[in-house]
Amino acid sequence: MEKLVINGGNPLRGEVNISGAKNAAVAILPASILCDGVCRIENIPNISDVSAIIRILYELGANVRMIDSSTVEIDPRRISKPFVPHDMTRRMRASYYFIGAMLGRFSKARVAPPGGCDLGVRPIDQHIKGFEALGANVTIDSGMVDVCAGQLIGAPVYLDMVSVGATVNIMLAAVRARGLTVIENAAKEPHIVDLANFLNSMGADIRGAGTDVIKIHGVNRLTGTTYSIIPDQIEAGTYMIAAAATGGDVLVKNVIPKHLESISAKLEECGVQVEEFDDAVRISRVGSLQKCNIKTMPHPGFPTDMQPQIAVLLSLAEGTSIISESIWDNRFRYVDQLTHMGAQIQVDGKVAVVDGVCELTGAPVCAPDLRAGAALVIAGLTAKGITEIEEIHHIERGYEQLLEKLTALGANIHRVKMLPQIIDKAVNG
Repeated sequence: MEKLVINGGNPLRGEVNISGAKNAAVAILPASILCDGVCRIENIPNISDVSAIIRILYELGANVRMIDSSTVEIDPRRISKPFVPHDMTRRMRASYYFIGAMLGRFSKARVAPPGGCDLGVRPIDQHIKGFEALGANVTIDSGMVDVCAGQLIGAPVYLDMVSVGATVNIMLAAVRARGLTVIENAAKEPHIVDLANFLNSMGADIRGAGTDVIKIHGVNRLTGTTYSIIPDQIEAGTYMIAAAATGGDVLVKNVIPKHLESISAKLEECGVQVEEFDDAVRISRVGSLQKCNIKTMPHPGFPTDMQPQIAVLLSLAEGTSIISESIWDNRFRYVDQLTHMGAQIQVDGKVAVVDGVCELTGAPVCAPDLRAGAALVIAGLTAKGITEIEEIHHIERGYEQLLEKLTALGANIHRVKMLPQIIDKAVNG
């Protein structure tokens, strides 16, 4: 077990390169199952969620070859069984994309329910609705999701709520179905577009990705391809907020500025200077932070995955800010940890009232999930004194080389081994 130790108070300065998008990678890698050739996927982030997906593909029988730390070749032709057991899926939510991919290839799938961060109820009813519309029969048996179809037939699917996961899974299942599938009220996130572009590069016929109506003309086969994943919008936003919170000056490189517009707009509202370039944004702040209100929304609204990070920024802003969370039930679980550091935040259901304070103070805290962990890192960077963050495996699910990138920007941050619990118990009786 390890923890992060941060000696805060240093403004971040310099340049940081953003890795490939986690949320795109965990959809694109399972999608490789659908092709009958070799897929070379570039710009994959070196994070634990991606490693877990690659491990599942290998265990299923795919020939997997790592070219370098950010490039993998996958030949899925040896995969013969559409079965992913619980011990492979329990650590991450995106494992449910294997359902759609296997259904698309084998017309059946048996996959354990997903794990990942505990952000509240994660129903897959919209996924099931889509599978059933395509002609599949879905049952839950002994904790496994069983999906089976004689022949997948394209059909109209209207999502009752905007769901990234359901949009991805229906796309994966429909891409080799017979006929036309139309997904209405589809998610519009950048990684939905990236997945569609990847599938199209293999010979799929998907149109409308990035809008709320996606049309998929099924094809008989998909071939191998070479594809590079887009930059990570959330990693970029995290460094943008870290630069702003510490009063620094950081050039965030290898980004698509349009994907960051909702984040940039709120930073500017808080008094932060944002300069856009072709593939970079520069974040700088000299004066005080100003209050602003945040409401998380599906893309192109403010991302729920950036809500904990910007809460740290607003904790240091002048005045009172309101954060409304419209996506997840348990997204405010980090608040208790921030209050240990001196933040003044009151939560009522899915609304948080943030009263700005002059400074945060270092304290021992625990990361409850991936994005909350990133928020606590930002808090530690701004805080006076030492912050120790435990349960950092959550953070490693989504951020590549976090320590190295922050250290290069001037942060005083270290990874420290923790004493084994048995020794701790012996010492403390």
